[in-house]
Amino acid sequence: MFIELSLFGLVIGFISAFFGIGGGTVLVPALMYLHFEIKYAIGISVMQMVFSSIFGSYLNFRKGTLILKEGFFLGLGGFVGAQGSGLVVNFFPSIVLNIVFLISVGLAIAKFFISPVSSEKEENSSNVVLFFVGLFVGLIAISIGIGGGLFLTPILVGFLHFDLKKAVSMSLFFIVFSSVSGFISLSQYGYIHYTEGAIVGISSLLGVFFGIKAAHSANKKAHKKFILTLYVVIFLMTLNKLFFKGML
Repeated sequence: MFIELSLFGLVIGFISAFFGIGGGTVLVPALMYLHFEIKYAIGISVMQMVFSSIFGSYLNFRKGTLILKEGFFLGLGGFVGAQGSGLVVNFFPSIVLNIVFLISVGLAIAKFFISPVSSEKEENSSNVVLFFVGLFVGLIAISIGIGGGLFLTPILVGFLHFDLKKAVSMSLFFIVFSSVSGFISLSQYGYIHYTEGAIVGISSLLGVFFGIKAAHSANKKAHKKFILTLYVVIFLMTLNKLFFKGML
């Protein structure tokens, strides 16, 4: 299983950096195919996010696409919201978390599809708005094993009118806060497999490096198409696992 987890880490690291997501949208279903129960798959996923989001955000900051002040208030809200994730995971049965995961991906696909890559409207970078957006996303996202970028990028682009590449960088930085908070919360409830999480997390760093390079060189419209394609694949993968038990 070491080889499989290492390969997952490499791929997830690239995906995380390129799309500005935690990687749980891919990693949680993949770990379920390796017969990890969803709650422990979520724990491994959150631990991996800590590694990839910190390294990826450092690289984005060096390239000038990450504004720390805006990202801080967004991330602070995510940290506070994610503190409730352990309670949510502990309270709700696995089938409910699976269904929430599936519905969330479906909504993200619909919203992001109709959002422009660059809006002519002025971006809403209010610290208060960013904090409460982060609070909501942190609570919901970490509870289903994803960092929040899956929801956050469509929200920043579609509702707050952020540029796509800036939104992707801010989403990844947000995941630093939400994943650390979620890691603390889930650890208290015993849902972290530390060895497996470390294998995936450390292996993800190489993927993050190449993912950041690819994200900064990609055309915005092409970047959006890649993101939409990922969302559709994740949706079908989860739908197959949940309702068709691997038949597709």
